[in-house]
Amino acid sequence: MTFTSRTPRVVAARKLQRRRDREQSGRFLAEGPQAVREALAAGVVLELFATADAMSRHSNLDVHFTEVDDEALASLAETVQPQGLVAVCEQVDVPLAEALAKKPRLVAVVAEIRDPGNAGTVLRTADAAGAGTVIFAGDAVDPYNGKCVRASAGSLFHVDVVRTPIDVVTPLREAGLQVLATSGYGADDLDTLADDDVLARPTAWLFGSEAHGLPGELLEAADRQVRVPIYGGAESLNLAAAAAVCLYASARAQR
Repeated sequence: MTFTSRTPRVVAARKLQRRRDREQSGRFLAEGPQAVREALAAGVVLELFATADAMSRHSNLDVHFTEVDDEALASLAETVQPQGLVAVCEQVDVPLAEALAKKPRLVAVVAEIRDPGNAGTVLRTADAAGAGTVIFAGDAVDPYNGKCVRASAGSLFHVDVVRTPIDVVTPLREAGLQVLATSGYGADDLDTLADDDVLARPTAWLFGSEAHGLPGELLEAADRQVRVPIYGGAESLNLAAAAAVCLYASARAQR
């Protein structure tokens, strides 16, 4: 049986494109082969919608497919050229205390970041740099926003994702992490901290939005305010680039 865009299960899944419905159900959509493979490996796929062509191309996936027509798949997907697979998944975030109990040596905190593409890219970068935890603090974008899930390229399923209020510094410090806040006007220079072996310690990095930076209470509460040196004529780095530089500087120092 091939489902259409009007089939009740497809209609119900499509509602997960809205944040309210994701939060009420504890479910979200993962689109495309990469995200689906990682979701399957994590054991969180509840249903996998696929077109007949995608079922043929991905027959190696050890999972039951729910066949849908092209129109139904397009209604579930949020990309212009969907790749034929959309999974309904259980949300994977964990409480802050549970994540910190694992004693991560590198943590990324995205504080009140609203852009889902930036947030997903930071999540992917943190995973690549070996961070064990990514924290969405305060009024941040939903990590299960479709664009954020796609930008994470499967990394959403590799790290501990936490959603928490903005007052995150104290529990981070109590978990043995130094807390470094990124700021274009920071008193400390990233290169100097690297040279002085400061970055070899277990570290939580705080990243704010490109438009407004970090909230003042986080800047004041952090152990240090750190700027990324600019050697050329650029005014600044965007959020994702700055996060990559800082996280990899810590990753290198810790290794």
